[in-house]
Amino acid sequence: MTSPDEGPDGDLPPEERHVGPTAPAAVAGCLVAGLVGGWAVRPLTQRYADSSPVVSWVQVLVLFFVAVVLGATAWSTYRTIARRHFLEPHRAVNRLVLAKACALVGALVAGGYAGYAVSWLGLAAELAEQRMLRSALAALAGALMCGAALLLERACRIRKHGDGA
Repeated sequence: MTSPDEGPDGDLPPEERHVGPTAPAAVAGCLVAGLVGGWAVRPLTQRYADSSPVVSWVQVLVLFFVAVVLGATAWSTYRTIARRHFLEPHRAVNRLVLAKACALVGALVAGGYAGYAVSWLGLAAELAEQRMLRSALAALAGALMCGAALLLERACRIRKHGDGA
């Protein structure tokens, strides 16, 4: 059934289309998929490759760097819209797409590294503590990346005059 506002092909007119915020269920789904995938890495690699991946400091630092860049972009976007009440459309769309993608990827990465860290709990293997520590820090960085991306997504919202949201 179509509403009176819908066009002949069932689409709403361009002025009625909106991009909604990233659904919490999508973020949670990526987090759970990452947890399962990260947890499965250690047993699978030990079974088929006789060695598990080592998490380097570079991986951890790059994730923290991405989180900081996203946070800075969110702050810059928020300040620009608060001052001028306007952001060029192409920049707004680019930042919104970046935010939505990074929110989901950040959740997936956070879950993956957390799952990998959990898979090492209670094992007395060589480098197990190192892998747990670095994986836990990478999971924290992934969560910060997801949070910063969600803040950037929120900063991209155009507020109506007098709207406190």
